[in-house]
Amino acid sequence: MSLRIALLGLLTVSGPASGYDLTKLFESSINHAWQARHSQIYPELNKMTTEGLVTVEEEGPRGRKTYSITDVGGRELRQWLLEREPSRSHRSEELLRAFLLPTLEPHEALALLRREVEVYEAKLADLEAIWKRKGDGNVGFGKYALDLGIRQVKTVRDWAADMTAEIENSGGSPRPDAENLDEEGPRP
Repeated sequence: MSLRIALLGLLTVSGPASGYDLTKLFESSINHAWQARHSQIYPELNKMTTEGLVTVEEEGPRGRKTYSITDVGGRELRQWLLEREPSRSHRSEELLRAFLLPTLEPHEALALLRREVEVYEAKLADLEAIWKRKGDGNVGFGKYALDLGIRQVKTVRDWAADMTAEIENSGGSPRPDAENLDEEGPRP
């Protein structure tokens, strides 16, 4: 996903907004799924203005500009949503850590997994607090992303807890036998 698409989406939902307003809106919504710094948003808005995706509706004091999405920008957003397949990158640090977990000593693997449970419990608490604060699921813009995020975090938390129990109950070793390892990982 690109910052450009996120900004087009925010302008579609919020209506005309300044770079500052978009930065604040970004931080309170999309930031949980896609992060961008203030220093990235303004140059992107300038590029988008040059390319006709957004227009400057008004300029205020100290160079404050209010942007709105153009028809061209709306078409680009719709095209991205309807025609572009999301990146299904095979790069995931979480999956790499899971794959390499057997290289650790049992006590190290257990410590890592317990820490992961704690991290994902904290993430889940944050996301569920947003859900509650927004009215028990009536969160409007971002509802579907928030629901997906909650489900993903629960899944990873539960996986880490299950693997902790498996290692504890197996007497210790997360290491697979060498003959059960192929390029796709350990086989049961």
